[in-house]
Amino acid sequence: MLFRSALRSVVPRALPRVQAPAARTFASALPRLSAQEPVIQGPGGKAGEVPTDLEQATGLERFELLHKLKGEEAFSLEPLEVPRLGTVADPIMVFSLDTERIVGCTGFPVDSHDTILFPVGKDKPVRCPECGCAYQTDFQGVEHDHGHH
Repeated sequence: MLFRSALRSVVPRALPRVQAPAARTFASALPRLSAQEPVIQGPGGKAGEVPTDLEQATGLERFELLHKLKGEEAFSLEPLEVPRLGTVADPIMVFSLDTERIVGCTGFPVDSHDTILFPVGKDKPVRCPECGCAYQTDFQGVEHDHGHH
């Protein structure tokens, strides 16, 4: 009898206390949707089969393949028109979706020297070391894009 009374006094303390549910939920704000672009990813290959390029391509490779299927060019491959000599005050603006782009200058007038490649940024104009023509990117992308992260 003494053992049962001792056991009864210990049992309530040994059981874990269950907290009562909160009166309101912890997440009281409305859910927000992410504004990220969808991932350009194919369905992948089926089991036991070798996947095609279109099925397994991702990212820029898939972007190019989808444009080729439409009969379009994914990227502009046309040479940049340089109707004048760009100056530091009035540089030749180069369209770019990134903050930096590599430009190939052939001189002014066109083809006056061999092609010289150099990086051009959006912050300040960069001059060609051969002819002095100034270039700057016309940045049209997302300002704080984190690349592939």
